[in-house]
Amino acid sequence: MALRHTELELCERYATSRHTVRAALHELQQLGLVSRRKNVGTRVEAAAPTNQFRPSMASVDDLVQFGSAHIRRVQEIEETALDGALASELGCEKGARWLRISSLRMNGASDRLPVGWTDVYVDPAYADLAELIRTSPGVLVSTLIESRYGRRIAQIKQEIRAMTVPAHLALALHVEPGSPALKIIRWYLDAAGQVFEMSVSVHPADRFAVSMQLTRSDV
Repeated sequence: MALRHTELELCERYATSRHTVRAALHELQQLGLVSRRKNVGTRVEAAAPTNQFRPSMASVDDLVQFGSAHIRRVQEIEETALDGALASELGCEKGARWLRISSLRMNGASDRLPVGWTDVYVDPAYADLAELIRTSPGVLVSTLIESRYGRRIAQIKQEIRAMTVPAHLALALHVEPGSPALKIIRWYLDAAGQVFEMSVSVHPADRFAVSMQLTRSDV
């Protein structure tokens, strides 16, 4: 593909700031349309966006500042039947069977304090991914499912709730039981609108923040 202008050349050509140019190039890079190298310029890679998942509002990472950048430290993987309270919270039938992946989420391999605890629930048919999930701590479970089975995320639904850290998670999270926390519940849907993955994350209040930017519509 062809090399395009450097940042400085784009600033001069469009009479705009370097900050604006960098922001625009970053968005194009996230869509897989261009790649950039220092002192070389911008290379056009594609005329249309790649298959990388990026919702219209923002990516999951942009929306909650959390995702593949955090290391997954798996604690347990097992098939489980959802009890009444959890089934109700997730909108599933009581007794429905899912494969649960319980993990601590870390900012880095050497971090002592986890960012949170996440229980991911996937279809038991994906049980053969268990070892890959353990050996690929920086890859999202949804990405592994797409790579192995071709089942892609078309939509993510999310709820954020205030809560206190339950006693059974307090020790692992290095906090006192009853400490304030955020609970984030996500449902991952495919193109047919079917939920094939769910997650429940608990984040101590002083280690996690939710940030988003909303733009007023002209309509």
